Amino acid sequence: MKIDGALNVWGKGQLIAYSGIDGETDYDDGLVLRSREEGGFDLCLPEPGRILLPGGAPRRCFLASDCFELDGIRGVLPECRHLLIEGDGCSADVPAGKLAVLRRGNRLLVGVAAHFRPELIDADIDALLAERKRYFETLPDFGVADPLRLRTLAKAYSQLKGQVNSACGGIPCRWTTPDRWPHRKMWLWDSVFHAVGLRHFDPETARESLRAVLSQQLPDGLIPHMMSPHGHSEVTQPPVLAFGIAAVDETAPDRVFLAEAFPKLERYLDWIFRNRDSDGAGLVEWAIEGDPHCRSGESGMDNSPRFDSAAELDAPDFNSYLSLECETMAAFARKLELPERAAFWQERHERLNGLMNRLLWSEGEGIYMDRDVRGGGLTGVAASAGFLPLICGAPSEEQAAKLLANLRDPERFGTPFRIPSISRRNAEAYAKDMWRGPVWININYLIGLGLERYGFKDEAEKLFADTVREEERMYARYGTFFEFYDDRRECDPPELLRKGKCAPGESPYHQVFFDYGWSATLYIEMVRRLAGR
Repeated sequence: MKIDGALNVWGKGQLIAYSGIDGETDYDDGLVLRSREEGGFDLCLPEPGRILLPGGAPRRCFLASDCFELDGIRGVLPECRHLLIEGDGCSADVPAGKLAVLRRGNRLLVGVAAHFRPELIDADIDALLAERKRYFETLPDFGVADPLRLRTLAKAYSQLKGQVNSACGGIPCRWTTPDRWPHRKMWLWDSVFHAVGLRHFDPETARESLRAVLSQQLPDGLIPHMMSPHGHSEVTQPPVLAFGIAAVDETAPDRVFLAEAFPKLERYLDWIFRNRDSDGAGLVEWAIEGDPHCRSGESGMDNSPRFDSAAELDAPDFNSYLSLECETMAAFARKLELPERAAFWQERHERLNGLMNRLLWSEGEGIYMDRDVRGGGLTGVAASAGFLPLICGAPSEEQAAKLLANLRDPERFGTPFRIPSISRRNAEAYAKDMWRGPVWININYLIGLGLERYGFKDEAEKLFADTVREEERMYARYGTFFEFYDDRRECDPPELLRKGKCAPGESPYHQVFFDYGWSATLYIEMVRRLAGR
């Protein structure tokens, strides 16, 4: 695609880092920068610092994930531990010891002291910038003609490139992260949604990002929700790996990878059935934690009102993901000519669907809800999770029609920007805080797929179109993709709460994340789907 006039929105929070697509990255010592609203950059990693540029916020800019051109100032990461800047009046305020700075004429080189290469100050910056820009020439524009959509698509590609890390530590291949700062690590379901976008232009890196997650499987079968070269968590995350592998295989079939992944997926799903069905009734429950701002990090819906009671819940989202994985595993087994395994996984898929309909469906509310394992009743919290049985084919046609009516109802889920994370009827639990109301791009995408499965093609297309338009509207204003968005369109994402407050000066975890992974990668996916209609 052409990038003339693209990547031209300056705003805070845009990340710059060397990409594993171009070469070696360094988890411990790689540079990561973040743009400042007033101009210049914060140095986030490996140590905090500041890159000072003259003149305040630039009037004109080209700002990619690994290079920039700003009002006569040019900069590029020639490799992962160095930043080269050319232009008058630039300076670096960095801690002595960890980082080194070299100035020559109008050039400034900032690098990690232990790896400092002073010769890079003489690098051919024209050639480096040209090389970075050539990357975009290989990328599809899907026939898009709308200027704002093309510009937003260029940003999505650029951001996704920056999320890719090279092999390091115990991770044997390239892998992706939701953002190079502050998340940094590899996350299970994020990696899947990154692969869904990557498959349209780099299926090999998409496959590697999934292989990287599978490589971190523990001896008992668990695949942790968070992994890095230095360790892993002890809980999992939504099981969507088979879904991701199927998506990549649809674009670029690879029987060898399918055969490699299949036994690992079997062990992982077996771990879930053994460890997340506390009452043995056949439905699974998310792990629950003590932190009121993150009752269920395992679910991915950290602070949802669903978990306020801190009770164990048979969960519609967990069981929907699991049912879809079982159905997908049956399809994999048929491809691999394993009929007994195909029958096994198909039976598990059908059993989960039956149990969800019997135990989790609220006829009065027309949606699936969580069920308190100990008390036996539905919780009464209507959340976006309640639509996810659409993805695995659990609802009857009648139930699917009621779910669709719920999505359309302005008193429930038909908010100005859909799909809110909880129903308007649960007003006492609503907050502009992560999963207590705001919209998440990955959930919109999954529900859209569910609507397609049931033949609601027009409704799915409208959901995809509304979602990408909202992302484009905010990109035009801020130059980034946000972690979540306001369902009521009453405030812009930077004003939303995160874990109880909006206080970025206190902690980066108290403001919506900028340059957020799956919001960009699924933008690519949805634009591709819309272009194909």
